[in-house]
Amino acid sequence: MSKVSVTGSKAVMPTVIERIHELNLVHLSDYDGSWQGFDNGNPIEGAENASEKLVTVRALESALELSEEDTAPGTIDDDWEQRLERIRTKINQLDDRRSEVREELRQVNDRIDRVAPFAELGIDLDLLSGYESVDVLVGEGPVADVEDALEASDEIRAFETFTGGDVVAVVAAPTEDATEENVVDDALVGVEFARYEVPETEQGPDAYVADLEERKRELESELEEIDAELEQIKANEGSFLLRVEEELTIEVQRAEAPLQFATSDRAFIAEGWIPANQYEAFVSALRDAVGDSVEIEELETADYEEHEHGAEAHTGSGGDGDGDEPSAETEDADQPAQRKAATDGGQPQSGERGSGAVTMDDEPPVILNNITPAKPFELLVKMVSQPKYSELDPTVLVFLTYPFAFGFMIGDIGYGILYMLMGWGCWKIFDSDAGKALGTIGIWAGAFTILFGWLYDDIFGVHMADLGLMLPLAGTLDKGLQATDWAIFWIVFSIGFGLIHLNMGLILGFINELGHSVKAAVYERLSWILTMNGLFIWIFSVHLVDEKPEFLVGTTEEAVLYEFFGFAGLPEIVGIVGLVAFFVGAVMVGVGEGIAGLFEVPAWAFGHVLSYLRMVAVLLAKGGMAFAVNLLVFGGYTQDGYTAFNLPTYDVTGYEQDFVGLIHADPFWITIPAAILVFVLGHILVLLLGITAAGIQMLRLEYVEFFQKFYQGGGEEYEPFGYEDYEETEESPSAQPQAD
Repeated sequence: MSKVSVTGSKAVMPTVIERIHELNLVHLSDYDGSWQGFDNGNPIEGAENASEKLVTVRALESALELSEEDTAPGTIDDDWEQRLERIRTKINQLDDRRSEVREELRQVNDRIDRVAPFAELGIDLDLLSGYESVDVLVGEGPVADVEDALEASDEIRAFETFTGGDVVAVVAAPTEDATEENVVDDALVGVEFARYEVPETEQGPDAYVADLEERKRELESELEEIDAELEQIKANEGSFLLRVEEELTIEVQRAEAPLQFATSDRAFIAEGWIPANQYEAFVSALRDAVGDSVEIEELETADYEEHEHGAEAHTGSGGDGDGDEPSAETEDADQPAQRKAATDGGQPQSGERGSGAVTMDDEPPVILNNITPAKPFELLVKMVSQPKYSELDPTVLVFLTYPFAFGFMIGDIGYGILYMLMGWGCWKIFDSDAGKALGTIGIWAGAFTILFGWLYDDIFGVHMADLGLMLPLAGTLDKGLQATDWAIFWIVFSIGFGLIHLNMGLILGFINELGHSVKAAVYERLSWILTMNGLFIWIFSVHLVDEKPEFLVGTTEEAVLYEFFGFAGLPEIVGIVGLVAFFVGAVMVGVGEGIAGLFEVPAWAFGHVLSYLRMVAVLLAKGGMAFAVNLLVFGGYTQDGYTAFNLPTYDVTGYEQDFVGLIHADPFWITIPAAILVFVLGHILVLLLGITAAGIQMLRLEYVEFFQKFYQGGGEEYEPFGYEDYEETEESPSAQPQAD
């Protein structure tokens, strides 16, 4: 990325803005008002009017539920403003009328709902109100409790109840000395009684409801006519509105651009970032537009270089490098006085291009440049923060590890197919880039779940071999639910995966730090590489083998490395070297980070690696849940500690019966539906818990364990000043995937 500056007279500023906007190339920097004599510019005349019209157009599009998927932008004529006003008037009238009809329809539905209980009573509505000597109350509640409460009231001398369905009508005559105005309400205070308001009409309930239903049909018909008329406007004027929105968006963007410039009474300065290989084309385009009326300079080229730890900023060839503020004379100059090139990660050019000064101190924007399969995983990285220009982009590594670990933890063909279908559905339903990225991530996770399910020989927790399906490589791996040696193997595997994952993060951190300070790279990253790896090299060595757990190393039958790989562990001398590396790394940590760093050694060297044991925990937990569901449905038989499901194709000769299972129990007309229900709901539960367990746990390992070793984030996404999104990318200055 190159930082460019355009300086010139305000007379040519509109032309410059128009040309830069057409190029759709420059990521404009915001002027912070720090230069004496220069202020942020004011919008070009007409900006407010254009903004108001743009708001109007977008409101009309919202009312029509219009999008670019419905129609493409059309053309506009010279009388577009009059046409827009006619459309606005018509749509507003229809929209207002639609709101009125909807409100009246709501009221009609409310009245229908209120009168429905009275229809159950079969009493004319005019007989339920208008009395002076008696109180009438209609509602819903337990009749016996209502009558008991009325009977117990001292202020009611007589009453009668009428019922219809759950509705109760009460007619009560108060005593002559009654003190309460509504004696029935007072009597029913302790009763659960929902009172209904009596509609004011002389009609019977049925006739009243019939009239309301007729009015409801009329209103619904009117709504349909309004919607049809709006759809017609949408069909006829949709392309016009989209074109007007596009033109107004461009006009507003251009008109408000000076807000980001540094301006004086007679001059302006605009700065921004462009891909370095586009500089010559940028200069040529501006020269074609305004000739020599502006001064164009390439102030600096952003290199892959950090700026922390006291690294000195590079200065332009004409700068003094001391950070002095420019003089007031700058206001009348065609370009500002020289100033320190302070942009993070910047390396200004010498000679003709580097003679200017950076007025707007900002980091280079970032274009993420990843291989196509990894692009959806940029979403997971951006959920933390956009990478800085000066640090490596971890997207490809997330792409390589996240779906792999997810598939390892779930490992089931049936679940994998469903995850892929859910991802595909998400991709189809959501229009946003984030929604489609999320769907693609789901498809990748499902694919690896199918792959591991194949190797585990699992489909919805049942071995395919038990169903008579003998597939190549199926059953190569075992989840370890009933084979303890496999469960221990997965513990070691998770630790190994964690070591590889954390080492990748530490190495990336070392590369990041090495770009600006060898000392920082050695004491802040290499020290942890030595500490962590040295400790685990010793753990997996035969040095002091008798003092270590039997399942870990050695030649005993319990030693997982010996059981699966036929080797007892790393040689003793290698273990001693690892132990030395651990202590050397710990000393380096103490030198680089002080006493506080030494207290972190147990966590960084040991605890962070053990965090990856959550992978095997999820593997066993989800496998166990699926196993339990199938055991309830199919039942099971046990022989030599191994439980087989009571499936029709499985030979259970010689097995001891544990549980017959719902599918084999009696009476079958109850147990078969129950078995289906348990199977479906049980596996749906495991499926959903798999998303929250495997998905979130691996996301935690990525963010907390992995990113913590090298990633800061806080970069700004490259958003060029123009209407369309920029699609080209610039090659990364590093061999590793990098934010560009």
